[in-house]
Amino acid sequence: MRYNIRGNNIDVTEALRSFVEKKLSRLEKYFDTTHKTEAHVALSVLNKDNHKVEVTVPFPGILVRAEESTSDMYASVDKVVEKLERQIRKYKTKVNRKFRQDGTIRSLGNGTAPATAQLEVDDSEEEFQIVRTKRFILKPMDAEEAILQMDMLGHNFYVFSNASTDTVNVVYKRKDGRYGLIEPE
Repeated sequence: MRYNIRGNNIDVTEALRSFVEKKLSRLEKYFDTTHKTEAHVALSVLNKDNHKVEVTVPFPGILVRAEESTSDMYASVDKVVEKLERQIRKYKTKVNRKFRQDGTIRSLGNGTAPATAQLEVDDSEEEFQIVRTKRFILKPMDAEEAILQMDMLGHNFYVFSNASTDTVNVVYKRKDGRYGLIEPE
């Protein structure tokens, strides 16, 4: 796994870099294709007693993200790695039953992942300015798996390809804490 470690209001020392790399290397045991994977780590010092660590790791077929904030940078790294491992184990437990014939979730990295979805932007409207474009794998799944992915990412919506209807759907978190599903007619 390659590491992209950057610091906000902090100098990333070799000791801190080595510590982060050593801790994140624990995640490699969950996936086969880690040599192609790049972990994005942002270390921030918000104030004297608030050290924040954000980690995003796009594994094949799954995006894992977590953040943690404590009074010690090393403790924040430990906690964020624990949170990432918990997310991966939870995901593997719930989704593994769908991949039993292939063994485990490791089969997602064998090159059978679906093509990347792309968003086209119409520039004819000058009132609206697109400031960021994201591309992501539109993996066929059911609504339950999409909700799990959304929760793991910490987002309030998630776009996915519905495996049963072969259409693009959106799950979202409602203000009452329950979930909604948007599907085309």
